[in-house]
Amino acid sequence: MLAMRQEFQILAERKTAVPVASGAFIRKILARPGVLRLGMAVAIFAFGIICADAQQASPSQPVQGQQGSAQDAAPNGPGFLTDLFAPSGNNLLGDMGGLRPLLGKYGLTLSLIDYNEVFGNVSGGIKQGADYDGLTQMCLVLDTKAFGLEGGTVNISAFQIRGRDLSATNLLNLQIYSGLAALPSTRLWELWYQQIFFGGKMDVKVGQQSLDQEFMTSQGSSYFLNAMMGWPMLPTAGMYGGGPAYPLSSAGVRLRGKPVDSVTVLAGVFQDNPPGGPFNDDPQTLGSSAWGGNFLNLASTGALFIAEAQYAANQSGNGNQALPGTYKLGAWFDTAPFLNPRFDTAGLSLAAPNSTGIPQMEPTNFSIYGVVDQAIWRSSANNSQVLSVFLRPMGAPDDRNLISFSVNGGATLNAPFQGRDKDTLGVGFGVAEASDFVTGLNEDTAFFSDRSMPIRSTETFIEVTYQCAVTAWWQLQPDFQYFFRPGGGVPDPNNPSGRVGDEAVFGLRSLVTF
Repeated sequence: MLAMRQEFQILAERKTAVPVASGAFIRKILARPGVLRLGMAVAIFAFGIICADAQQASPSQPVQGQQGSAQDAAPNGPGFLTDLFAPSGNNLLGDMGGLRPLLGKYGLTLSLIDYNEVFGNVSGGIKQGADYDGLTQMCLVLDTKAFGLEGGTVNISAFQIRGRDLSATNLLNLQIYSGLAALPSTRLWELWYQQIFFGGKMDVKVGQQSLDQEFMTSQGSSYFLNAMMGWPMLPTAGMYGGGPAYPLSSAGVRLRGKPVDSVTVLAGVFQDNPPGGPFNDDPQTLGSSAWGGNFLNLASTGALFIAEAQYAANQSGNGNQALPGTYKLGAWFDTAPFLNPRFDTAGLSLAAPNSTGIPQMEPTNFSIYGVVDQAIWRSSANNSQVLSVFLRPMGAPDDRNLISFSVNGGATLNAPFQGRDKDTLGVGFGVAEASDFVTGLNEDTAFFSDRSMPIRSTETFIEVTYQCAVTAWWQLQPDFQYFFRPGGGVPDPNNPSGRVGDEAVFGLRSLVTF
């Protein structure tokens, strides 16, 4: 039982933040329930005033629940720190005093985005309180056309991650509340070269890559803040170190082909273990992982193969009659060995008194997934007002996974209010189902110990979010999440005979594009 509880807590702590001294005083104040509730009320009130008075504008792409590549920063905005709320300004610093045009002469584009957020749980968990976390993301892109090579792109991106994570300190849930949450560090993220062939019908990308940028993505889920709306729960739990996804990446090769306009095929092979440690170890700040040099890790446990087919319908647009949709079907396969969640090397339950205590090893692991993004309604009066739905289910074998099934779904409404064409309202959910082998081990433990204990099953959350474009370079996003059976029913450390209580979590994120 203890071993499996530790595995679930490791999952809850993967890619999450730890305390930093600079925010200790703020966190101490925020941890007081009365201050938390008052702060939330003030934040929501201020948010309403800003949204009502701000000029209508929006960044060039929605903020991702799981981080995406930095936005292209167009140099045609306002001057350096002038006309900050001008609707034509795509970034806060405009041309950066001439730096962006200068870089543009050499084919370089510089992007800089800063995220800051505060989240707190007002009920449930192992304690109530609030925490801050943040991320500054830089991206430098080189178009090799500037040097005479058509169709080539070099991308390098880096992070400065800070703050502390609520899931590890308060919630003990699996589906982490925020896609920003990670161990504090300053690190390289992606470093790759991409070359286009055959007039754009095919391209290849080689280098350090984060799979959550191209595989398993959903346009609808990207508006939400819960981490599993980005990189899903199943690969987070089922891959070594949580997989090659934010804040980690892996060396590999990705091919993309477009046989016809409506069909895209992606396939790649990557190093399967970004941090390079054992399966339940995620040393984001150890060795080469500390600064993002994961490509220097040659002790890979196996190869990760992934492929995905995409079909895009009604993408060209046809006035109010066009309801675009995207459908994806994919799978991944890892050649490395994986732990059996229930049985030992002798075929006995790990909970049995005479168990060896050493889990049986399964030779490989795999998963199949699907993604649906479909617009279902468009207003005839306002072409920007579109109601869309999304669904992303995936499954994996019970005998080598802690989570054998997960699914995200929900609906988003663009331009929900008159005069707010760049805003988005979203309601979504996530489900993470513990495998039958995990549930079976809990039952074995209760049997052999002859005592009552929580039996893990399914963790579910709902999320309501509103993405407000204050200006073209600034977004504010209030968010509410409610978690049922956190950790799938993981025991409460303060009361081992009971489970962690259901959790109500409020948050506010700010995104500034410099």
